Amino acid sequence: MRKILILSIFILNFIITHAISKNDLYEKIDLFGEVLENIKKEYVDEVDNADVMDSAINGVLQSLDPYSAYMSPELFKEMQTDTRGEFGGLGIEIGMEAGVVKVISPIDGTPAERAGIKAGDYIVKIGVDQVQGKSLMEAVKLMRGPVGTSINLTVRRKGIKKPLDFKITRKIIEVQSVNSEVISKEKNLGYVRLKSFNENSDNQFLKSIKKFEKNNKIKGYVIDLRNNPGGLLTQAINITDFFLDDGEIVSTKGRKVSETRKFFARKGDEVKGKPVVVLINNGSASASEIFAGALKDHKRAIILGENSYGKGSVQSIIPLKNGGGMRLTISKYYLPSGKSISEVGVTPDILVEEIGNDFKINSEKDNQLNYAIKLFNS
Repeated sequence: MRKILILSIFILNFIITHAISKNDLYEKIDLFGEVLENIKKEYVDEVDNADVMDSAINGVLQSLDPYSAYMSPELFKEMQTDTRGEFGGLGIEIGMEAGVVKVISPIDGTPAERAGIKAGDYIVKIGVDQVQGKSLMEAVKLMRGPVGTSINLTVRRKGIKKPLDFKITRKIIEVQSVNSEVISKEKNLGYVRLKSFNENSDNQFLKSIKKFEKNNKIKGYVIDLRNNPGGLLTQAINITDFFLDDGEIVSTKGRKVSETRKFFARKGDEVKGKPVVVLINNGSASASEIFAGALKDHKRAIILGENSYGKGSVQSIIPLKNGGGMRLTISKYYLPSGKSISEVGVTPDILVEEIGNDFKINSEKDNQLNYAIKLFNS
């Protein structure tokens, strides 16, 4: 009964959002009850009513966007569990597209990245379980497990006819978000690879920049955001601010007044106006797109690489009375130009398609980084 009440609330909110009349509202609720009754009476197999209701709730949320989802009490509790030393992950950021789990980005140095998982891959099978029909949270649950255990992922990749199989061993995912080094033959470029926007990324990033600025030979910077799935909005704002003297960085817009805000740069360009090239690819998402998009709009950097992922929305985790929870999109990001990132991404100023997927510093195979270095020497 409680599940039916929860679903009714979801349906009510959905219908109000989509401006359906009061009469249509009651007709839709009656129709749902009729469908449920027929399933119970006529469906070929016995069904678990609780599972049916969970699927119905998920259907409402997933019809909104790829990032909204319902978590049952069991799953919600698992998601809140402290995982230190108990559970391991694969190191991938995922989303939903057309009912299939899509890899936003594999994180550098994690089991998934080492195994060969790429941004844009579609995960069609996790172990023996088909992914089609499962929610995003259910897929996440299947991929988690004890550290040291292995799981098989079957993926579909654009341009390859046959599915690809990967065996990946779970590990505790600890990401050092910033790597930096002086690069180019003349040793005059500061290279910073930012893997994620976590709680301490801005401090690590600023430390690298200040170290570079003590070197009088440094004449410019390459900021590498390839396969960076994003992270905290505050970190995106802080790190973008290091390169700007003023102006808008990003704005968020939601239905609530509290979710509609603008964020501006403070005076003080940490690199004193030196030229900047930002590397992005299809795995650059969310906070990465805020950074790249803001610097592009302010003409503060040249954006090089491939179009970014297009995740320009903010999700909130909302606990529910039944002990479960829901992940719900509450606002969207907008660049200083007013453009939305959602499902569009950031278009590079210079399109350079990725060859080799080798992001090691000073790698001869990294055609995008090598192109960026040549820009400074041209």
